[in-house]
Amino acid sequence: MTLTAPSKLTFQQKLENYAELAIKIGVGLKPGQRLLIGADVENAELVRLVAQKAYDAGARLVEAHWEDDFLTLARLKNAPEESLTEAVHVQTFALNDVAEHEDAVLWMRSTDPDLLKDIDPSRVNKAQTAMMKARAPYYGKVMVNALNWCIIAPPSKAWAQRIFPHLSPDEALEQMWDASFKIVRADVENPLEAWAQHNARLRKVREYLTQKQYSALEFKGGGTDLSVGLPEKHVWGGGSHHTTGNNAGLEFTANIPTEEVWTLPHRERVNGVARASKPLSYSGVLITDIEVHFEDGRIVSAKASKGQEVLEQMIATDEGSHRLGEVALVPHSSPISQSGLLFYNTLYDENAASHIAIGRAYRHNLEGGVEMPLEDFVTLGGNDSLVHVDWMIGSSEIDVTGVLPGGSREAVMVKGEWAFKV
Repeated sequence: MTLTAPSKLTFQQKLENYAELAIKIGVGLKPGQRLLIGADVENAELVRLVAQKAYDAGARLVEAHWEDDFLTLARLKNAPEESLTEAVHVQTFALNDVAEHEDAVLWMRSTDPDLLKDIDPSRVNKAQTAMMKARAPYYGKVMVNALNWCIIAPPSKAWAQRIFPHLSPDEALEQMWDASFKIVRADVENPLEAWAQHNARLRKVREYLTQKQYSALEFKGGGTDLSVGLPEKHVWGGGSHHTTGNNAGLEFTANIPTEEVWTLPHRERVNGVARASKPLSYSGVLITDIEVHFEDGRIVSAKASKGQEVLEQMIATDEGSHRLGEVALVPHSSPISQSGLLFYNTLYDENAASHIAIGRAYRHNLEGGVEMPLEDFVTLGGNDSLVHVDWMIGSSEIDVTGVLPGGSREAVMVKGEWAFKV
């Protein structure tokens, strides 16, 4: 891990910063809104801090819905097979209710990446599919930015031990907190200003790429040789965004950390092979060495050295899960990549490397996409699915070329770094 001068802030000061970032930069809470927090029981202290920051910002009501790896594992291991088609009712009801009223949601994802490695993949898939179907109203609002939401990933002991297996559980947790605070910019005196500057930089990049209107991006390197067609009038995202709907105009940052800019591929114009540069942790199962082949937008073959059955079942979720819904660019010099750590967690690892996502596309990545009927969105190249699963293909070996509408080509990334300045 790259070492820099240690922060002068205490652990508690950095934890307070993290909580404040979650509310003011992440969720962008509006006074009078309700906030729903989904969190692991291990992070109760941070949840309490977040709740206080939310009330300080004018929250009407803060609710926490607790998750526990032990209970998740116990269910997937012991519950009757037929019961796995039922979603967890209380949290599902709360999420759909928050979506209906367009209130705010904060997720704290701290799951052990190997939690379900010994569970029959078909049981995992049944539970995952049931959850996504039951929460369709919530996900529908998320994909059009109709509510302000954010995902953070504070450390947990099991997860930290996976990253630092040579350390004791307590030492591993301490190391992971140090790394996490640095990556989310909670270890500086004025983290809100640091994030304002960071989001401004990402906004310049996304505006530059949107103006270019490339007809395709070509990825080469690290075993990947992939052409990703882009629809006309596509829009790049990155950094903070603004809500639509009844609370239109609220600024929020959906992922903390975030280092990416992204847009939607054309669902029928992806060809070639994509090879993962990092493992993917999906539903508590680690999938390694992913290699996927595309023809005319559709996945025609997929393999992995570990977790292949889970990968195949995820792709088989529906028709849309056979296609891409996102393509994202991240420079290899991002703070997460330069940490030298593999986090086994998509929120962190996707912001260390350029990536693609199988499944649903964000409607706001197409001009007019939020307002148009779903059928029109799909006709113009957008993709729809129950799933949206990011996995990493970027590295210091990857070159990305932009194909302009007239057919000429220009470098977008060389050896994993931007080939332009904004």
